[in-house]
Amino acid sequence: MVQSILAREMRAGRGIACFVLLLLTPAWAAKKTDPASVPGPPDLLLEGGRKLSFESAFSSEKEVLGKPKFWTRVLNVVAGEPDYRTMMRPYSIAVDSHGRAIVTDPGAAGVHIFDFEHPKYKFIARWEGRDAMLAPQCVALDAQDNIYVTDSESGKIFVFDGNGKFRHALGSLKGGEGYFKRPTGIAIDSAQQRIYVTDTLRDQIYMLDMQGHVMQVIGKHGGGKGEFYYPTELHLDGENLLVVDAMNFRVQWFGRKGDPEGMMGQIGDAPGQMFRPKGVAVDSENHLYVVDGLSGMVQVFDREGRLLYYFGKRGVGLGEFQLPAGVFIDHDDRVYVVDSFNRRVQVFHYYGLPKQARGAGQ
Repeated sequence: MVQSILAREMRAGRGIACFVLLLLTPAWAAKKTDPASVPGPPDLLLEGGRKLSFESAFSSEKEVLGKPKFWTRVLNVVAGEPDYRTMMRPYSIAVDSHGRAIVTDPGAAGVHIFDFEHPKYKFIARWEGRDAMLAPQCVALDAQDNIYVTDSESGKIFVFDGNGKFRHALGSLKGGEGYFKRPTGIAIDSAQQRIYVTDTLRDQIYMLDMQGHVMQVIGKHGGGKGEFYYPTELHLDGENLLVVDAMNFRVQWFGRKGDPEGMMGQIGDAPGQMFRPKGVAVDSENHLYVVDGLSGMVQVFDREGRLLYYFGKRGVGLGEFQLPAGVFIDHDDRVYVVDSFNRRVQVFHYYGLPKQARGAGQ
């Protein structure tokens, strides 16, 4: 109300008095630290001239909208800033073909869409009705940038279009309950028109068609090859489906038809080991990035399971993590890490070898 009154006065040419009052307000002169001015961690220099650089971090709608214009700042000082939406307990992330970051937030019971290029921000929520979204967990995109979100509490998969408009819920039974016990990881195969989703409490992966009908069930409870103990995140990489087999402390990969092809990882809290594996992603050089929530770091392996390097540690500074979860790598090798307990996403950039050098075996 105060902001609307002040805006009306300024449009009428009566804003000078307000401006004089601002000059007398202590908040006008108060200096605030700009988060963008805080230096990030130094580049991590790697073998063969490769490197990993910190780029940015974001946590709220305010960072998308950027610095307000002059009169908006005047109004904000007098009436207080508007209530910008912030991340509460972010978990998973995907980046679409337009560079928009889509972040699930079970703490806020919704999904954030950060569009820095335009700039725009949107929050998706469904808190009422038969298909209410209660605890959005993981997110994946199809070739048309439609958004698929697993809900670990309702037992369903929610589908939105690229603008965030609700389309339908998969796994919604006649009584309103969800088919899945605890759906978590999700991956979309647009070429084959398939959806893969983990049901963590069933220790299985479901292959669905695009209408949500079950076509195949992969795995069973156990510690052997092709078996699971609390499977969580998924990632499609070429012909392989990567699965974070959380309580077996490893990552397994399967063919598109569900045949087990390989695995890596062992229990432990030292570099090269896994204790609380979360998100998994792959860069342009076929390296596997595995987030470890306990140690607060991201470990990078080759396909033989050898540790190449790691970055991060427990903390609140830039380049540090507290209970990190999801990870996503875009086509330019930008690495997005959901820093869950710090309520933010941190962005890094991996610079690998030129393609010519890779082909020469360097």
